[in-house]
Amino acid sequence: MILTHLPKAPALITLPLKPKTLTHNPSLIPFRHLPIFSLFSSLTATLTTRNPKPPKIISSDEQDEDEEQPQIEIPIDKLFVPPETDISSFQSSNSSSGLNARILKGSNIVLSKYATNAQVIKAEFIKSSVKTEDCPQEGLPEFSLVGRSNVGKSSLLNSLVRRKKLALTSKKPGKTQCINHFRINDSWYLVDLPGYGFAAAPQEVRTDWDKFTKNYFLNRSNLVSVFLLIDASIPAKKIDLEYASWLGQNKIPMTLVFTKCDKRKKKKNGGKRPEENVQDFQELIREFFETVPPWIMTSSVTNQGRDEILLHMAQLRNYWLKH
Repeated sequence: MILTHLPKAPALITLPLKPKTLTHNPSLIPFRHLPIFSLFSSLTATLTTRNPKPPKIISSDEQDEDEEQPQIEIPIDKLFVPPETDISSFQSSNSSSGLNARILKGSNIVLSKYATNAQVIKAEFIKSSVKTEDCPQEGLPEFSLVGRSNVGKSSLLNSLVRRKKLALTSKKPGKTQCINHFRINDSWYLVDLPGYGFAAAPQEVRTDWDKFTKNYFLNRSNLVSVFLLIDASIPAKKIDLEYASWLGQNKIPMTLVFTKCDKRKKKKNGGKRPEENVQDFQELIREFFETVPPWIMTSSVTNQGRDEILLHMAQLRNYWLKH
């Protein structure tokens, strides 16, 4: 299934974050998303969360440097538009206010009619597997979380389900060594995968983790999407870029989840803000992708992005179930 390009339009959408505009080189790796979703004016998301609003413009004199969030403009054709979503009326009217209200806060994702039943009512650990064929066989839709060791996978999973210890966290990276399935609302799965790139793990163990994780991606027919976690508090890592390019090359549907966005670094100390690292990462992956992937900024400390991820999962999941 291919994410089609939207027609270019002069209208711009104001968001509190800035993805880098990506360009397509036909000779490079193609990228596949789920087919695209339809936007209805009567859409109401089941999950209780605030609709995104245009950010208030605050001068640097009024705001502490660590709290600053710059005004960002994103062309309409750089948004992730879910399957069956029609935004032509916003383009034809050259009006961005209505569409802006449908963009998930801190992301480039447009909300669709499928974004319902997003609340997590029940969450339980089901099993750990070391082979794809040993994973649960009910055929329920599932979303996998994967990322570099210590990127905050378990913390994000606990934040999504509002439970502190559903997925055990550890100060020692590389603790997750199996494919761990957590059943949500008895109707879908969150899957915690082994972290990659932990140097202290034995080479043969790292190879096994990598092998069975990628085998899972290629052979799990009920995998709706991979959520690739990237640490936004530090500059882009080569291993993350390689993992993203592998997913793109193998046409695995993917959402970029930028973690640790609560960590603010002052420019005077040479550090970059999370939104700057997000921008840099997208600049570096543009050669691997035909279209910009969906992305969300998060923090398991402040719960930034928690509701937005659940709404995004809901619209992907409900579309997958219908089709």
